[in-house]
Amino acid sequence: MAAANERWWRQPELWIEAFAVLNIGFLTFDIFLAHSVNEFRKAAEYVPLFFSATAPVVLLVALWQRTRRRIVWKVLGHLVGWSAIAVGIAGVVFHLESHFFYERTIRSLTYSAPFAAPLAYTGLGFLLIMNRMVDPESTEWAQWVILFALGGFFGNFVFSLADHAGNGFFFPVEWVPVVASAIAVGFLAIPLFMRVSRFFIDVSATILVLEGAVGLWGFVLHAAGNLRGPSIHAFDNFIYGAPPMAPLLFPNLMVLGIIGMWQLRNAGRAGVDLRNG
Repeated sequence: MAAANERWWRQPELWIEAFAVLNIGFLTFDIFLAHSVNEFRKAAEYVPLFFSATAPVVLLVALWQRTRRRIVWKVLGHLVGWSAIAVGIAGVVFHLESHFFYERTIRSLTYSAPFAAPLAYTGLGFLLIMNRMVDPESTEWAQWVILFALGGFFGNFVFSLADHAGNGFFFPVEWVPVVASAIAVGFLAIPLFMRVSRFFIDVSATILVLEGAVGLWGFVLHAAGNLRGPSIHAFDNFIYGAPPMAPLLFPNLMVLGIIGMWQLRNAGRAGVDLRNG
């Protein structure tokens, strides 16, 4: 474990804590936009909204106690982590129930509520739990972080494919996030199964930066399309139009992947090949 008085930038477990706090907090705004489509018709739709608004506060309290009473940091982290997993799994079931469970077809899966979106909570929950169970200085920790980034890009692949299938990929550019997600999955999977060189880690980091650029480009395209939307009210266009926050998952996962790759490099995961590469 990192020493309590060590600089924050040399404590990778703090990077993950900050990543989780910012992501769960940011989901408050995302949930508000997504569930405003039906004006929170079901009371259960308020659950992720309230969770996203309160969980970061609990995690900040946990961080404050991290060097004083580490057990408090662990307990509160597990509490938020397991709660996030429950919220995510329940969200997937509720989203599929909106259409898919009635017809059980690929078409109904495409036109149901975005079923993969709630898995963001599940991934963040597991990330918090892992951060309290695995030594952040170990290669295992780096591999877990890379695995979570890989899972996120795989979810993004499914989400992009299903979402853009809604209009039959009317614009060819809509295939870009699908292909980009698949490329990211391929690069992130390699270090989990074999030794890699420093050159491979550097190339992977470059690929992740490009993935972030794809996401920012997608955000601009989604936002521009909504600003040109049919309604005279911009807010309505953002609610009922292209999801503006969805492409930002790319730069978000870029950060997580680079954290994993950076620690993998520091921990010497690549063994002989890393020392020689």
